[in-house]
Amino acid sequence: MNTPEDQPNPDEALARARAARKQMAAALDEDQEPEVDEPVGWQPIWKRPWTPKSKAAKKKELREQRRRLQDTAKRRLAAGNSRRPRSRQNRIGNAAARRDARALSRVRHSNAWLW
Repeated sequence: MNTPEDQPNPDEALARARAARKQMAAALDEDQEPEVDEPVGWQPIWKRPWTPKSKAAKKKELREQRRRLQDTAKRRLAAGNSRRPRSRQNRIGNAAARRDARALSRVRHSNAWLW
């Protein structure tokens, strides 16, 4: 347990805090943004300053994006055209749904009055 001699005097602590007040205020009033040439360390990408890209860099990025999209389209097409046998139940269900949709479409597009 602390004896009264070990405990700091509250008046002294208050005096020290008041003396440091100007220093603290100056530190808080300083410009919060780092200098341009000052290294800021690691930052998440959304907080990094915007740097313009060269035309070549933009074109390269777009080329890569286009290639990725084309590869994805090829994969989707191949998946849709794959000759994987479907279950009979699945085929029947799809055919029934198509018939229902066809009948509804006929009714919707006919000029018969439905009273």
